[in-house]
Amino acid sequence: MEFRPLRAFVEVVRQGGFSQAAKTVFATQSTISKAVKQLEDEVGVPLLDRIGHRSVMTPAGETVYRRGVKLLADRDDLLTELDEIRGLKRGVLRLGLPPVGSSTLFAPLFAVYRQRYPGVEIRLVEHGSTQLEESLRAGDIDFAGALLPTSQEFDWEPVRREPLVALLPSNHPLCERPLVSLMDVRELPFILFDSGFALHRMILDASRKAGFEPTIAAQSSQIDFMIELVGAGIGVAFLPRMIAAQRRQGSVRHVLLDEPDLAWVMAMAWRRGAYLSGAAKAWLDLVREVHRVE
Repeated sequence: MEFRPLRAFVEVVRQGGFSQAAKTVFATQSTISKAVKQLEDEVGVPLLDRIGHRSVMTPAGETVYRRGVKLLADRDDLLTELDEIRGLKRGVLRLGLPPVGSSTLFAPLFAVYRQRYPGVEIRLVEHGSTQLEESLRAGDIDFAGALLPTSQEFDWEPVRREPLVALLPSNHPLCERPLVSLMDVRELPFILFDSGFALHRMILDASRKAGFEPTIAAQSSQIDFMIELVGAGIGVAFLPRMIAAQRRQGSVRHVLLDEPDLAWVMAMAWRRGAYLSGAAKAWLDLVREVHRVE
């Protein structure tokens, strides 16, 4: 059902006649008559009983009028809401962020985004990069914080590049070196992130490429717990330098990892070719504005 004939019919009833309705919608009386006739032809029954110069609603007309008023109001509300979404007065941003690095990289962006677009609702989920990619692939979120390289199914905007450091017990001989490689620490048990984290996969792949399979002492999603395990002499852990620098403690030393092809590169990823709402585009613009990776 088209809205133009429906609006013409509703106005005829409201204004008490065709000529008054024509003035209200800035149309000719003939145009209004044709629109009402079109609506009657579409529903298959008369809607108005024309008695002299008056028009009285038929039972079908009363039903169409009652429902039509609500339909037209809903349509106006819909158009208003869409205008607000286009103008970023309201909307939804579905964002997936990993626990590692998000507080440093993205918390300041949240504050700026909320200040600029207070009417936009931010729906945040937090998981490791691997699980976030699955959510992104399924269309459950608009963006995911992902470590590069990531799937070719996604487009991405680089956010931050950081070298990795090896976290060693402070009394370990390797702490005297400025750099260590994976081969240097291959005899130590590895303390890794859970398998849902991209950094877990990156360390294992790089170790196998170097020609060894590491012994894994523990896997965790908690950075502080991993650092405590290192301090207790359990093994070696690996963190982006930026994250490790925020969690220094006397029993643990940070040594730069000498692996040129192994770096922590955080990016904001989205499905290639996906529709991005106004709220999503505004977030991406802000990421590009604040984080520029050379």
